[in-house]
Amino acid sequence: MADCNFNNTSLNKSCNNSNSTSSSDEEDKNVQFIMHVATCIIIAIGLPLTLVAIYSLYSLVRKDHVAPIYVINLLISDLIQLCSLIGWEAKPKNKQITEIFECIHFYGMVASVGFMVCIALERYLVIAHPLWYRFRRTIKISVAVCVFVWAVPLVPLIIYLREVNVHIMMIVLFLLPLPLFIFFLGGTLKALSASKSVRSDEKRRIVGTLVLVLVSYTLLFSPSIINLFIFALGRFNTSLCNMSYMFFKMSALADLFLYIFMKKGTIDKLLASLCCCRMDNNDVSSSSVAMTTGTESA
Repeated sequence: MADCNFNNTSLNKSCNNSNSTSSSDEEDKNVQFIMHVATCIIIAIGLPLTLVAIYSLYSLVRKDHVAPIYVINLLISDLIQLCSLIGWEAKPKNKQITEIFECIHFYGMVASVGFMVCIALERYLVIAHPLWYRFRRTIKISVAVCVFVWAVPLVPLIIYLREVNVHIMMIVLFLLPLPLFIFFLGGTLKALSASKSVRSDEKRRIVGTLVLVLVSYTLLFSPSIINLFIFALGRFNTSLCNMSYMFFKMSALADLFLYIFMKKGTIDKLLASLCCCRMDNNDVSSSSVAMTTGTESA
């Protein structure tokens, strides 16, 4: 496939610069059409839900309430990605406009990864270092961190525009958050039993958030990391290229689940539902066993 339409990162260059031997042009058109429809569905679902989530979280921001700020900025970065996808799917004839949308999407994507790290770090500090977190969690510090995260993507963006060791830069950029997420989750679980200042429902919500961040990042970005490694070795896989592209687009939808996990009572309701299902199954099993025993006795 000559063009996988990767509008972000060096994956775009990987797909555009490769001459794949597709079975036919008709198959190529069908795949592109399916990807276009899937992208439109992602935009149609993600854009309104992201706006609603941002408004809902913004209403929760009060004095010394740090956690929603990072989630709001994460959703804003997702909003930037979704808006850039609209411009990309419009397929402008001017190549410079296309490159602008590509850079905007790249910037939003890197910023979203940065805010995912901030959310995981903040959740880790609540459990592992509660006293330090209690005296340091101010709105000013949170705003300063957000400004820093929004500024950081400018560095890889400059490297991306100059096309200097883009693949190596992207591999490092995508791999770096993984050990951080694993460390935050492991450290949280280790300190969980010793923590007495955090309520049990808050602990479940924190662990649930960290697990969600790690799992979603691993599932959505692993294909892209593998694809970059393959292309860096001088090879190309069309199917993996397309899958990586679609997973990148789905990351904006996956971040909406963080909004759900940040709401109080969500984990408890989920666990209560699972417990009710298990109790119902146990009741059915007990009834079946009782009926069978009664029949045998008769």
